[in-house]
Amino acid sequence: MHTSATLFAAGAMVASVAAHGHVSAIVVNGKSFQGYDPSFSYQNPAPKVAGWTAQNLDNGFVEPNSFSSGDIICHKEAKPGQAYVEAAAGDELQIQWSTWPDSHKGPVIDYLASCGGDCTTADKTSLSFVKFQAKGLVSGSAPGTWATDDLISNNFTHTTTLPASLAPGNYVLRHEIIALHSAGQENGAQAYPQCINVKVTGSGSTEISGGKKATAFYTPTDPGIKFNLYTTFSEYPMPGPALWSAAAAKVRRHMRDFRLF
Repeated sequence: MHTSATLFAAGAMVASVAAHGHVSAIVVNGKSFQGYDPSFSYQNPAPKVAGWTAQNLDNGFVEPNSFSSGDIICHKEAKPGQAYVEAAAGDELQIQWSTWPDSHKGPVIDYLASCGGDCTTADKTSLSFVKFQAKGLVSGSAPGTWATDDLISNNFTHTTTLPASLAPGNYVLRHEIIALHSAGQENGAQAYPQCINVKVTGSGSTEISGGKKATAFYTPTDPGIKFNLYTTFSEYPMPGPALWSAAAAKVRRHMRDFRLF
């Protein structure tokens, strides 16, 4: 007799060979900016969009054995987007995916890097990112409810908020889903990084400092990368660097606002 975990894992294996998804649009204050569609590879000329191009025509993933390679930065053979999303510091960005499989549960993580100039000509290997938002396990276990489930229930949309104190400038938003359905085995996790150029306006004064190269974010054996989704657990160790101090301060203020006395 098959256990529910066995059946769930089998379903995940079937889904893993199907199309996953990509960021199709970014909406800011009701204005929609187009993301990069892998089908643009067949168009000449390709549309100029804020999303970085990548050679992932199958909407595929980056495996842990490649986490130290340039592919983990903005996906496979990624090149800079040729346009920008326009947003003010403190704005919400609604990041819309084309689709996402229910079986591919895991965290949704957002990073920022300053381009120090024009992001359309940025060298991805020179970008130093800070983590400003991360959502992982919501509740339960084996497999539980995850940030990806929230994304699916919100019409494949993830909402992230730019730090209100962020200084004006040109930035790369690195938005990533890490699917854990096969992560119980080494090299089984699946990373889906998506990069987007963002032109930030406003009166903020906080510059990004203390960032980290994406090639140094994870190793194949990190607790949040090699993780058995089908066992009982009470928490999830979020992989990657700690939350950026400017974003962490916002989280602490939010917690104080809702403290009960």
